[in-house]
Amino acid sequence: MRSDAMPSRRSVLAGLAAGLALGRGALAEGRPTVAVTKDPNCGCCEKWVTHLREAGFTVTVTEGPVNPVKARLGVPRDLASCHTAQVDGYVVEGHVPAGAIKRLLAERPQGTGLAVPGMPVGSPGMEVDGMEPDTYEITLFGPKGRSAFARYRGGEPA
Repeated sequence: MRSDAMPSRRSVLAGLAAGLALGRGALAEGRPTVAVTKDPNCGCCEKWVTHLREAGFTVTVTEGPVNPVKARLGVPRDLASCHTAQVDGYVVEGHVPAGAIKRLLAERPQGTGLAVPGMPVGSPGMEVDGMEPDTYEITLFGPKGRSAFARYRGGEPA
């Protein structure tokens, strides 16, 4: 005889599955959408988008000319890379790791955004089998100047 106070194994498993599905959605819903503009022929940009999605971000992608977007958003030429993104009022230029973007959104420093100039080997989207990852700086930039925001080796803080 089963008591109504004791849930069945099936209902417990169904509840756990539903909770996991909601948890994944809540993770993405808790973060603002990252809007990426990239060249349609750039494979490393697609890999960076995948990196962000795997880190729990919702990402939209617009393919087309990137330089007018960089100019409109105030990305200095010497900090430019191959793609430009916008997230919650900030600009994210280049292969910035998801961890640095999460920190940016949590700390909300004054500035226009973050940049990883060029395309450092081992940065998210620029992984190359058999090559050691570069160590590189992530720069916080804006009208009041620039400062070092983080230092990474590959996709990990250095």
